[in-house]
Amino acid sequence: MSDSTRDVASEWAREEVSALQARGLRRGLEPLDSAQGPVVTMGGETLVNFSSNDYLGLAASSAVRAAAIAAVERYGVGTGASRLVVGDTLAHHRLEARLAAFERAEAVLLFNSGYAANTGILPALVGPGDAVFSDALNHASLVDGCRLSRAKVVVYPHADVEALTSALASTTARRKLVVTDTVFSMDGDVAPLRAIVEACEAHGAALMVDEAHATGVLGARGAGLCEELGLESRVALRMGTLSKALGGQGAYVATSRVVADLLTSRARPFIFSTALPAALCAAAEVAVDAVEKDVELRERLWRNIRRFAEGLRGLGLRAEARSAVFPVILGEPGRALDAARRLREAGVLVKAIRPPTVPEGTSRLRFCLSAGHTLGHVDLALEALRHVGVHDRGTSW
Repeated sequence: MSDSTRDVASEWAREEVSALQARGLRRGLEPLDSAQGPVVTMGGETLVNFSSNDYLGLAASSAVRAAAIAAVERYGVGTGASRLVVGDTLAHHRLEARLAAFERAEAVLLFNSGYAANTGILPALVGPGDAVFSDALNHASLVDGCRLSRAKVVVYPHADVEALTSALASTTARRKLVVTDTVFSMDGDVAPLRAIVEACEAHGAALMVDEAHATGVLGARGAGLCEELGLESRVALRMGTLSKALGGQGAYVATSRVVADLLTSRARPFIFSTALPAALCAAAEVAVDAVEKDVELRERLWRNIRRFAEGLRGLGLRAEARSAVFPVILGEPGRALDAARRLREAGVLVKAIRPPTVPEGTSRLRFCLSAGHTLGHVDLALEALRHVGVHDRGTSW
């Protein structure tokens, strides 16, 4: 008698999990016992948290929570359908209008996550006969969006504008779309965006940027690298997230009205997903106000960023104060896991990042700074690193 389908699938899984375990790449879940924040409890331990993308400490903000609670009372919990059916609410439209003003864009369209946005936008814009030019270190969501588009994908070396320009000049594609992170999530470095914009304009290409790790962190108002460089009107699509510096969940694209109209009719994750809960939209609207108006939040964040960068250099590690993300590259997964364990024993929570999230041979500790950290928290992390004695093997910078 043949095995049940459950047994067959389980045997496949046992083989794969065993292989992952042998390479130090098996993952596991660890639930928090507390709210997200600079200090969390996990497994009964109180730890200073350096693994969160909650860059401005808004995830547990009392004002943001109050907005969400009020919206639950008005709209309930779930939306019940996609926005194109009956899942649309005034809260969604209010947030899109607020984000459009924040981004200084004609229009904004919400998505349920950054992954959903990137895997929906690219296939809606380009397809067979077109070409997408993607930075080698772009986020997985952009990589998958490129694949789903069925356009020709040209991967150019990380931040290499000369290689990008050459590729743009040599293509015979009908449409050309360049996609890049602005702040790269695993290395914390910043794209040479002005030069990329100029290359796109010289060769008739559209440009889409992922500002997930720049929104709330860079720019005079916190609107990201495009704002900081004054390039908002020269970038066709700017994807931003609600789930990092804004402390919530979801994502959006800031673009022209006609592009937003096209995405509404063609972006499959938008069309076929139940809409974001209205409570998350209401919370995000308050968070955007905080990002734009509470300048002290970013000042505290950058105070911590500069302190940490200086401290890393004092330990002989490479570090520049360019974003809230700092990698300490250790090489093999086992070294990163061991260093993370020893830091945790010192009260510092920083997760080991391993392939396929990062390239082979570049497993690392990835530190994320927050406005919620005190200088004491920053110094604790630096002292723990000194005690552990890690030696950075270099970064992609």
